[in-house]
Amino acid sequence: MKNTLTCITLFLLSTLPITAAAQAEEKEESKSYIYATYYFCDAGNVDRADEIMKQVEAPIFNQAVKDGQIDSWGWLAHHTGGLWRRAQYYIAPSLNDLLDAQTAMNEGRDDEAQAMGDEFSSICGSHQDYIWERVVGSTGDGGGTAAFSVYMICDETREERADEIFSNDFAPIFDKAVKDGKIDGWGWNSHWVGGKFRRLQTLSGSDHKTLLAARGELIEAMYGDDNEAGAEFSSICNSHEDYMWNIETDGS
Repeated sequence: MKNTLTCITLFLLSTLPITAAAQAEEKEESKSYIYATYYFCDAGNVDRADEIMKQVEAPIFNQAVKDGQIDSWGWLAHHTGGLWRRAQYYIAPSLNDLLDAQTAMNEGRDDEAQAMGDEFSSICGSHQDYIWERVVGSTGDGGGTAAFSVYMICDETREERADEIFSNDFAPIFDKAVKDGKIDGWGWNSHWVGGKFRRLQTLSGSDHKTLLAARGELIEAMYGDDNEAGAEFSSICNSHEDYMWNIETDGS
């Protein structure tokens, strides 16, 4: 599956230099990058693509986690939303690590894996690649089976302001939802490479019904009661596409 893979936090300086350095180091450590590949697949044969992913790709990605080449990876199946039928991603602490891992995993594929990769490509014949940078988020404790992704189109001249609003105004709302057990985790990610979507908001939870109920409460807290921050945010990122995903594999 070589072709399918090749093709898925600013801060104020303190007046004390030592404190500033410590904060900068903490910020750098929290960075991560996501290589995500979104597949267009033949819906009638997509179960076979899942089998190939589990049989051929999962051992390679699991070994990459074990070897420290990537932090985690996952495979998502379309539940509700647009035209993407499957999504595969892996996460690393830097862009270089992300690309090095891709090369290493490609080189680890034998002839049988390449042949099954060709079969996979016959089912999921086209895709879109994105690289996302994590801005802020909470991974939670995992274990859920449902994910909700909001792919946002934003004003590129003001999207950093959207990041500020999300980090300062929205993040505490999401963190409380995690603390209250309403969601497992969440993330806010910025576009680095890829198509038209400039920001990605993610949620994960135990099941789709619970996740949708939590999302409704989050939207009300973010945008209700004439929330000025919410109104400004919506003026920057004013269009989006929603996807609900089944979490097929969450390897870490």
